[in-house]
Amino acid sequence: MRLNDPLVTSFSFEEETYSIDLAFDNVLDVFDVFEDESLRSYEKAEICLALLLGAEVIPTLELWNHVYSEFIHVENKQSIEYDRKGNPMPVQKENKKSIDFEKDAEYIFASFQQAYGMNLFQMQGKLQWSEFKALLSGLPSDTIMQRIIQIRLWEPSKGESSEYKQAMRDLQKTYSLDEEVE
Repeated sequence: MRLNDPLVTSFSFEEETYSIDLAFDNVLDVFDVFEDESLRSYEKAEICLALLLGAEVIPTLELWNHVYSEFIHVENKQSIEYDRKGNPMPVQKENKKSIDFEKDAEYIFASFQQAYGMNLFQMQGKLQWSEFKALLSGLPSDTIMQRIIQIRLWEPSKGESSEYKQAMRDLQKTYSLDEEVE
């Protein structure tokens, strides 16, 4: 995202110009299609292109790959943490998933309402995906979504009481993104 670039409403690909609807709710619909295990890969690509570009577009794998990589793909960037002297801290071994748009929908909604006074239902069709991602990543630490992310990413450290560690493990179970296997 660059602040001096306009929001994307169209793009060119292979000498053709396409209009694209990157409203955050539309992109979340695309993610729902990704999760539909009853669809084959090419069907998912066709449906996603229809959602984003309109039904009149002839879908191709190359077009889908371009749209996905340029406009949809969300990288799990791990922020660099620094110690008190300004030296980079060692990178943690794994990049845990800390948010799920479906499971965390109510927490995301509440956090946007708390932090920005923004009702996401009223912003459907208006708030662009790039804006949504920027606001989501910039949520203040006192919002429920940021607190849940902190809980999910928490690792025990020396000096913490056993009661605190147990309380955090219990909270991690409560807010876990892993599917419950019973």
